[in-house]
Amino acid sequence: MIAFVLIGVFFGLLLLRVPVAASMGLAALAGILQMGFKISVFPTVFYAAIARYTLLAIPFFILAGVIMDHAGISGRLIAFANACVGHRKGGLAVVTVVVACFFAAISGSGPATVAAIGGVLIPAMVRQGYDKDFATALVASSGGIGMIIPPSIPFIIYAMLAEVSVGTMFIAGIVPGLLFGLFFSAAALLCLRADANVVRQARQPAGVRWRTFREALWALMMPVIILGGIYGGVFTPTEAAGVAVVYGLLVGLFVYREIKLRQLWRIFVEASVSSAVIMFIMGCAGAFTWILTTSGVAGQLTGALLSVTRDRTAMLLLITLIFLIAGCFVDSASGFYLLMPILLPIVREMNYSLIAFGVIATANFAIGQVTPPVGSNLFVACNIAKVSMRDLVAKVWPFLIAGVLCLLLITFLPWLITFLPAAMGMRF
Repeated sequence: MIAFVLIGVFFGLLLLRVPVAASMGLAALAGILQMGFKISVFPTVFYAAIARYTLLAIPFFILAGVIMDHAGISGRLIAFANACVGHRKGGLAVVTVVVACFFAAISGSGPATVAAIGGVLIPAMVRQGYDKDFATALVASSGGIGMIIPPSIPFIIYAMLAEVSVGTMFIAGIVPGLLFGLFFSAAALLCLRADANVVRQARQPAGVRWRTFREALWALMMPVIILGGIYGGVFTPTEAAGVAVVYGLLVGLFVYREIKLRQLWRIFVEASVSSAVIMFIMGCAGAFTWILTTSGVAGQLTGALLSVTRDRTAMLLLITLIFLIAGCFVDSASGFYLLMPILLPIVREMNYSLIAFGVIATANFAIGQVTPPVGSNLFVACNIAKVSMRDLVAKVWPFLIAGVLCLLLITFLPWLITFLPAAMGMRF
């Protein structure tokens, strides 16, 4: 009976267009009452879901991303990448992917990456003859890399749920993130190979490349400081997030001087709102997960999946399909809380690496950010470029196909994910 209450209330509210977080929270509340618990249990489990030291990294990384966005680093990264490869056919498309990878190493968020680079790169591509819908689709797709390349907010959430190291997750995401960038670049170049409207830029002299590199150097140093500090044993991932905030403020206020003191209040409010949204999602999702586990429904669903097949390849394909479908409707935080109690026991039984599985799950939700009806990257890109969702969806398919191919590659060759942490002596 409890399973029908939980699932029925959750999906019923979704059909009524209630936000996913509220749907999970209300379904959890219904389940708590159905099981005879007092209503006071809900705020207790809600608070327990977010009162974790590890999760302190999330608001700090969000704040660091907002600060670096206002500091003007996206424009400097774009100028540097453009000076290096912008003269080639389709070079600006490659620049878009490269800059998305760099900014991903600062923001840890897909929509934040799209917002930071889209306002500059979409108009620049249109001026060089790129189709506007294609340019917008490329920016939206590339933004998903922000979830995979460290520091990644979804990695922090997954590490907490799966009880694995955040630092190991960060290192494990580097190679898959770069592979996604490579696949997106290849897809873009294939689409553009016969487009006669695309104009090549003039090749930039070495002096211009050096100047743009020097201007972008402070931005390029942030991921080096974050990851180098973590793996050099200087500070923990949570402390690294705080260091990123301080570094971003110093760069924005005193180096680039694009942040004024009067802007700090607006920056802090923007980061606080984004953090509050994520924490509300996690609190509601945590309550839903608690009742799902306590009632035994999670175990029943796990058993049902195992009864379908115990073949490892078939199970991986089934799990990938589940994630891809879930990614069309829910964000990564909600998806992790919803699915991990069901899927983690299966992954452990298959003896599949929990680190590799976390990267794969995150990559699935990164693809979900550009799949309707909920694709958050699509909505951000549409607002920036002022294009319709229907036109954008028609152009995003090549990048979805490239993303799925890359996803399947790392799923069935998990050593692509684990070899770098293993080479660094990390245990998982």
